[in-house]
Amino acid sequence: MSDRLFAGLAALVALAYIVGATGIQASFLSDPVGPKTFPYLIGGAALLACLVIIARPTAAPTWPNGITLLKLLSALVMLVAYTYALKPLGFVLPTAIAAGYLSYLIGGHPGRSALTGVGLAVGLFLVFRYLLGLGLVGWPGIF
Repeated sequence: MSDRLFAGLAALVALAYIVGATGIQASFLSDPVGPKTFPYLIGGAALLACLVIIARPTAAPTWPNGITLLKLLSALVMLVAYTYALKPLGFVLPTAIAAGYLSYLIGGHPGRSALTGVGLAVGLFLVFRYLLGLGLVGWPGIF
C-alpha cells in the first residue's frame, strides 16, 4: 500500500510538472526542438515510472533505519541549499561542495569524496560551458 500511495502522489507531482511546462514561452530565436521538450520528457518519464510502481508494487517494502533516514534528510537539505547557492556563488563551488558531500554520504572516503566533488564540478562546467555552449557562470567575477 505504501508504494502505491507514494507513486500516486509522485504521479500527481509529475502531472503538475508537465502542466507547468505548458506555460513556458518560446522566443522567436529558439531552437527547433523548443524549450518545452525537455520538461515534457522528464515529466513523462516520471509519470511512466509512477504508473509502473502502481501496477507492480513491492510485496513487502522495507523502510530505512534511523541512520539511513538521517542521511536521506541531510541529502535533501544539501540539494535545497545547492539550488539557493548557485546564483550568488556560481556553478563550480556549490557543485563541488554538493557532489563531494553526496559522495561522502554514500560511503566515500573524505579525501576521495572531495576530489570527486571538485572533478565533477570542473568537468561539468567545462562540458556545459564550452561543449554545449550554455551561458553558465562558473565563479562570480571570474568566468
